[in-house]
Amino acid sequence: DMTFEAGTGVALRARLVPPAHASLPGGYDFARDAFFARLGAVGSLIGSVEPTLIETPADLTLRFYAHIDRIRNALAKRVEASIGGPSGAIGAAMVTGKRDYLDDPTRETIREAGIFHIITIAGVQMTLVAGIFFLGFRRLLALSRTLALHYPIKKWAAGLAIFAAIAYDILTGSRVGTDRALYMTVIMLGAVLCDREAFSMRNLALAAFIVVLVEPEALLGASFQLSFAAVAGLIAIWELRSAASNRAFALKSTPQKARMDYHDKFLLALDRARHGPFSMLLSTICATACTLSFMAYNFHELSPYVLIGNPLTLAMIEFFAVPAALLGSFLYPLGLDQWIWLYLGLGIDLVMWLARWISDLPGATVHLKAFAPWTLNFLALAVLCAVLWRSWLMKALALPLLAIGMWGTVLGDPFDVVIAPQGDVVGFRGSDGRLMVMGARPNSFTVEQWLRADGDGRPAAKSVSVTPRKTVAGAAARCDAYGCVGELSDGRLVSLVLDERNFAEDCAKADVIVSPLYAPTGCSAELVLDGGRLRETGAVMFRVGSPDLQMRSDRAMGENRPWSLAPRGQPRNANGAPKGRALQDWQDEEGEGPEAPPFR
Repeated sequence: DMTFEAGTGVALRARLVPPAHASLPGGYDFARDAFFARLGAVGSLIGSVEPTLIETPADLTLRFYAHIDRIRNALAKRVEASIGGPSGAIGAAMVTGKRDYLDDPTRETIREAGIFHIITIAGVQMTLVAGIFFLGFRRLLALSRTLALHYPIKKWAAGLAIFAAIAYDILTGSRVGTDRALYMTVIMLGAVLCDREAFSMRNLALAAFIVVLVEPEALLGASFQLSFAAVAGLIAIWELRSAASNRAFALKSTPQKARMDYHDKFLLALDRARHGPFSMLLSTICATACTLSFMAYNFHELSPYVLIGNPLTLAMIEFFAVPAALLGSFLYPLGLDQWIWLYLGLGIDLVMWLARWISDLPGATVHLKAFAPWTLNFLALAVLCAVLWRSWLMKALALPLLAIGMWGTVLGDPFDVVIAPQGDVVGFRGSDGRLMVMGARPNSFTVEQWLRADGDGRPAAKSVSVTPRKTVAGAAARCDAYGCVGELSDGRLVSLVLDERNFAEDCAKADVIVSPLYAPTGCSAELVLDGGRLRETGAVMFRVGSPDLQMRSDRAMGENRPWSLAPRGQPRNANGAPKGRALQDWQDEEGEGPEAPPFR
């Protein structure tokens, strides 16, 4: 096996396919993200990969980022090898943003503990890095009496810290959360350069404007929503704490004891909570409350014990991760960084011990079903009202908005049958009320999306799957090399046809026909979702138990977007049915050709 670095020219053969669309109506659409990332196709390698010379050299920008990626890969490998094990993989992710060494059990452990953000380079790291460089440069310049007395060394330190923050953002991968922190840091340090005061909430608004201007697709991503919501909540609580501190000082300095109303009592209680460990707990509660709705909507799960893990995680980042990352990166070229990574490993081991303890607690993860599509709009407005408005009367508007949003959490679109956009995998609810999957090669990511939307915590790899190569004993579906047939909870039959010779038999007996192929004209099934129909609708889901199958699709007929182009019109007959071979033709061929299997 040969190792290839970023920027190496290679010759290879690959099987490429268009980026996958959403596997569930309203779910995550990879094709949209791929379009904005300028990815035209994805696929797998066929055969070996050989190095080759590039006739046309890459442009300067591509060569620069390839060089940066080589540095990140080398540093990540060094950190992982120095610490070792799962802690080494987490350390590499915390220092360089590279998650290549993380295994599934480690991901699952920190996810269930509610501290998955420790492997993400986010605002805490950016703020600490910029602050360390700002104070360090200023102290260094202040060693010269001439510079300190005759030149604006504070502005010089701010300018140097801006360059350090930009370099840190580039070296760690420039993710949405890091970009948000970078913009806020640059605005704050820019205010120092211009002798102006920086207002945190205004900085956050400007950072959001810049991110949306540069990356408009980020607005729909969980990283944007979680990052900005958490910071908005922290800024709001910090402003309240500042007001509480000022009011407490005013009351204590009053010669005669002032009469305190409920507002004063609240501010005094908040002032007492701003000291010691209560300060970190209060910040965690506020940030968690602001991000709770976005976590539930995007990931369909919550971590009740996040209030235990988050404070210790923040302390570990402040005392272990950021100082070790900065000092270790400086000593790495000299080969003197080994002890730094061992120091980082001690902090990670402590956090992982706590994460394993939390993940083993009962109810460590609460799984939620998908919400109504409009739910997040009202929950987001409730968060904005709570953190942006100044008066308590306007803040109270968050309560009715929150009530409407909570109502939407129980009005999601339940489904009994869900069909992948390619038509080769079907999920249906069995008699036990749990989803069962049947298909040629069920994709684990697709199955995971279905299970999460259904509030099912089973891992995708361990969920019940029925394929043409395996039939589960006692299952509500039977399969062979030609396809599968499953029995729905109301007794209807859904047939997945993977061989065209099955159409004649299944069209006569199944209620729902699903196939990646084109179904013949005249198929008498109640609902036919073949390759041509699914190209127009995308993923499909519906409920059973009523005379009419209420179907919901991922895309509307004729919908045309850059990442989801409207399919070319399939030839249709005068009655609107797709042109194709008549069912009688299939039946005639079956009598002459190989015998089709009996209906299962």
